[in-house]
Amino acid sequence: MSDGAALARVAVDLPLPHLDRFFDYSVPEPMEADAAVGSRVRVRFAGRACNGFIIERPTSTEVTGRLSPLTKVVSPEPVLLPDQVRLIRAVADHYAGTFADVARLAVAPRHAATESGASAVWPAPMGAMPPGGLRAIPAGESWLHGVQSGRPLRGFWAVAPGWRGDDDWRRGVVQAVQAALLAGKGAIVVVPDAAAMQAGFLALSRALGDGCVARLHAQMGPARRYHDYLALSRGQSRVVVGTRSAVFAPVHNLGLIVLVDDGNDAYAEPRAPYPHTRTVAALRASGTPGENDGCALLLAGSARSCEAQRWVERGWLGVIEDEPKVRRASSPAMRSVPEVASAAHLPVEAAQTIRAGLSAGPVLVQVPRAGYLVALACQKCRTPVRCPVCNGPVAAEKGGDGGRRLVCRWCGRTSVGWRCAVCGGTTLRAPVIGSGRTAEELGRAFPGFRVIDSSGDHIVESVSEQPALVVATPGAEPFPAAGYAAAVFLDADLMLSRADMRSGEEAVRRWLNAVSLVRQGQQGGTVCIVGDAHAPAVQAVLRADAAGFATRELADRTAAGLPPATLFVEATGDPAALGDFAAALETPLPGDSFGPVEAASTDGQPRQRMLWRCDLVDAPALVGAIKAAMARRSAAKAPGVVRVQVDPDEMG
Repeated sequence: MSDGAALARVAVDLPLPHLDRFFDYSVPEPMEADAAVGSRVRVRFAGRACNGFIIERPTSTEVTGRLSPLTKVVSPEPVLLPDQVRLIRAVADHYAGTFADVARLAVAPRHAATESGASAVWPAPMGAMPPGGLRAIPAGESWLHGVQSGRPLRGFWAVAPGWRGDDDWRRGVVQAVQAALLAGKGAIVVVPDAAAMQAGFLALSRALGDGCVARLHAQMGPARRYHDYLALSRGQSRVVVGTRSAVFAPVHNLGLIVLVDDGNDAYAEPRAPYPHTRTVAALRASGTPGENDGCALLLAGSARSCEAQRWVERGWLGVIEDEPKVRRASSPAMRSVPEVASAAHLPVEAAQTIRAGLSAGPVLVQVPRAGYLVALACQKCRTPVRCPVCNGPVAAEKGGDGGRRLVCRWCGRTSVGWRCAVCGGTTLRAPVIGSGRTAEELGRAFPGFRVIDSSGDHIVESVSEQPALVVATPGAEPFPAAGYAAAVFLDADLMLSRADMRSGEEAVRRWLNAVSLVRQGQQGGTVCIVGDAHAPAVQAVLRADAAGFATRELADRTAAGLPPATLFVEATGDPAALGDFAAALETPLPGDSFGPVEAASTDGQPRQRMLWRCDLVDAPALVGAIKAAMARRSAAKAPGVVRVQVDPDEMG
């Protein structure tokens, strides 16, 4: 009902599950002109001032009695579009979160001076579509024509590994964006990190024109980030490239979302409700029945996640890729050699690959871990070295005087005069060495060549064409000006030995991404993997067969009842709070439950974990029941915190 007063439906910034809905307020007459849909406001809720967004301006309300008025229109600037509201609601419901939590991830923080300042001129994008890229593949050319005609097509572009200069993933992304622009629509390009964002931004700017591409990244600074966010919400810019949060960008008439390297763990949001960018992109591309038809979606990468493979097998994603023989021909020459069980860290064949590569240009040596001597054990009895105070693992670091010191990786304490508690030995061995020690050893083995260590907090952005040894951890490989002449991947077995469901998938993704930086076989590029040649992940890389590996991996997970074939929900907290949460659940629940069991703790306090699993068709019911239990605890102000995560990215 309404007494004739102007109304505003507000999403109040209240991250409490039992208050996860919109609330109606009256709009005082002096605020009427500024109270636009999508604008920021201040309201009174339960006696305190709260921030919020106007979601809509209804003509009536179901609330009986007198409505509270808006306290203040913070800004008349509409920064939350209706399309974003639908997406935020869908993401919150999918991940058992609240609208307020997701809105914090989606909307850039306000910067008042930027908002009130003079608006920059954003030229219209223009330019001819370049050759190569997607256009070099028949299915890619067809997909581009469909997007150009405004169809919401969905595809997975399997980018062939091997150095192609500027005709890599960037060329295809530019073509996809241009196709969306030709259809009169906007485009979002999401990449995993700042380096990829800069590469994509430069490629798009060169093709579309300087000054027409917006960027969204947390490290840009509040003023610049809000400046570009406003350009999108005002409709001045139609193209944006950015990291995780860019998938929520306020692009008008959105026609395309591109997600590069969808398996990258940087897409797993560390803040509640922990949405994964790949799922958010799929939800936005799918649209809302009866409201919008969604948009085109392109996943691009050399590797293929199990989630993407499942969409392919369902027919929800089409595949865009070269013929297998073309894919293999464009890749570097690849081989594997077994690890050596001696003091020498580098097998002879790997050393030969490095030596031959250095005659033609830079050589990449990828190691799994940063640091110096990452793990230590007794030379005599092989007992791992542990800290005498906290029992944490002990590593060796290079001291300022050139010597080594033993430091606990947990508490940071330095050990002096170590002696094995089992056999009394005083000699150490290093079963796992890091990038720093590897660089040191390679410098001695190949004197006269520059050695570059790109890992940890010291990441090198690029390397020239000059011969050099580049030691890097996965994801920290410097971008080569003309491709690496060769690459050696050390400790492949260590990469695959992680106690993680995704260890094989992640290893294939990291190796193929590195292979993409190595010159093609016809240009002399070679890759040597040091590890078990019979391991499925190693075989997938040697054959450049990411699709086959993803197919087998998905089949294994389906047989085991693991994601993405099923949905998992994880709840962790102190034992009392977790027990109270379990008691608040209405039963019976669909699927299976596991636990409680002991969980890792970061503060020394006891923690427990519970898991629920169900078929995907029952996912809405299970997530709804979990969220309802959270709401009951929230309404009752139950003590203790329970952390709930839907489809946790790491399951151990």
